[in-house]
Amino acid sequence: MKTFWKTFWAAFLGCILALIVNVFLVFFLLIGLASAFSSSDSEVVQVSPNTILTIDLTGSLGERTQEGMNMDMGALTGLISMPKGGLGIYDATRALKKAANDNNIKMVLIKGGMISTTSIPLLEELREALEEFHDSGKPVISYSMNYSQADYYVASMADKVYMHKDGLIQFTGIGADMLFFKDLGDMLGVEAQLIRHGKFKAAAEQFIKNDISPENRQQNMEMLSSMWNTMAFAICKSREIDPKVFNDAVDNLKLVDPASLVEAHLIDKAVTSEEITEELCQLAGVENENQLKYISLAKYAKTTPLSYKGKKKIAVIYANGEISTEGEGLTSSKYVPIIKKVRKDKTIDAVVLRVDSPGGDAQAAELIREQLELLAKEKPIVVSFGEYAASGGYWISAGGNHIFSDETTLTGSIGVFSLAFNYGKGLKKHLKINPVSLGTHKHSTMGTGVKPLDEAEIAYMQKFVEQVYTQFVGIVADGRNMSVAQVDSIGQGRIWTGEQGVKVGIVDETGTLNDAIEYAALLAYSKDYEGEEIVNAMNTEGYKVVEYPKVKSQYESLMEMLSGNSSDSEAILKKILTEFKDAKGVKTYARMPYTFVFNY
Repeated sequence: MKTFWKTFWAAFLGCILALIVNVFLVFFLLIGLASAFSSSDSEVVQVSPNTILTIDLTGSLGERTQEGMNMDMGALTGLISMPKGGLGIYDATRALKKAANDNNIKMVLIKGGMISTTSIPLLEELREALEEFHDSGKPVISYSMNYSQADYYVASMADKVYMHKDGLIQFTGIGADMLFFKDLGDMLGVEAQLIRHGKFKAAAEQFIKNDISPENRQQNMEMLSSMWNTMAFAICKSREIDPKVFNDAVDNLKLVDPASLVEAHLIDKAVTSEEITEELCQLAGVENENQLKYISLAKYAKTTPLSYKGKKKIAVIYANGEISTEGEGLTSSKYVPIIKKVRKDKTIDAVVLRVDSPGGDAQAAELIREQLELLAKEKPIVVSFGEYAASGGYWISAGGNHIFSDETTLTGSIGVFSLAFNYGKGLKKHLKINPVSLGTHKHSTMGTGVKPLDEAEIAYMQKFVEQVYTQFVGIVADGRNMSVAQVDSIGQGRIWTGEQGVKVGIVDETGTLNDAIEYAALLAYSKDYEGEEIVNAMNTEGYKVVEYPKVKSQYESLMEMLSGNSSDSEAILKKILTEFKDAKGVKTYARMPYTFVFNY
């Protein structure tokens, strides 16, 4: 009994001590949060004369601006991962437009790095905005210790491109690795059965083959070449060099250090940190570096809030993520109500649908498209493509009045597939479990995952795939004023870049999100004016922009994180288990083959 009470009081005191510690941790966390939110809300951005606007290409540039948490968590650092912020492409390009006419902004300084964290389509839009800034007559300078290919693609438009004398770059072209899992599946006793329409529909091919199919190789090589040609053409044009000479240097790994870049006319000079500071002082008209004044693009963008003045209102709906009915991303449960709200809002005159999606669930895509079709009957819809607008992402886009795409956007992939996994052999081989299926009919256990689909079941699913593909092709044909035969000839699951998409007719023109918004404003004003009066009215009366869905605040992001899973590993495990559970059935997808991870 004595031992019992000793153990009891030790445990009791331990619990009290833990409670006290937790109370203090929460107390200090709340103080930190209050301070962070207060400082963020009260921040006033002021720009002094002769300020240098800096653009750090290694920073976070995304589809939309998201405030991050800037606070020192002290002892909690490492225990709590604070929500990270980032600058949205529309805010970034609008800030550059303002900077071009801001007498306090002297020039732009671009900074790069060895690793690019931003997609090429977003960098493409940023580069175009920088060129417009440059046309105002203000200098653009680039300096970096190292450059990635993607960052250099942006930096190459600068008046002067500098690099540290000990810097590096890896000019190797654009590549993407693909993994094939059939051998692994065979070893584990897991079999994948693929039902698809489209000779280029390579989705899930990696589960049924050990190597890439000729059709898949063809489309991927043409896609990569199109992306590279967009980058290479822009670089060579800005640096006034021969594309053949440039590509030969890349192919033979001649470009790596500052000396080789200077010789190839890709940079103007290799410098020390002191020398670039002297150059900036000279351009800024100051005597020493202490007089140099900088402001980041992200901070400067806070001086250009969305306009709430103007006769016409343009709604921008950001359709980002994988398409599904529930959960995160581009879900029908979330976006159907948003589209309905925009349709019923009489103050909204036109809509821009900004799509950044590789596709997903075909049924969810159709639910979203149906609402967009109703919206289009009342307000013009202009579509703008981000990094992806493929398969289901294109499904919801085809009915737009006008489609803009970045040249390096991945789009098309008009095709459908179903995938069924069965792991019965694996259970017997590795766990010595022998599954037995029971049912009232011959096919009652179809798709449960413990036995493969038989010929009749495959034929059954093939009919459904063909039905959805026919529906997909019809939607595109109606939306793009093309014949079914024309759509089928460029469909078959084939992926196109935005530049290729213009040529085959699934994109109207290459352009940025800002181009799409301006085009939507023109359509809005065309209801009241004709001819040249449309542009005059738009420039005189202006327009205001509202964005959907609402961006989560810092507080909302943090609370969502704290109320969710206790760790990143748990979140990953939950996602894997969910996907594994879903794989037991047979589902039809309008999705890209895979999400590419490019080496650039």
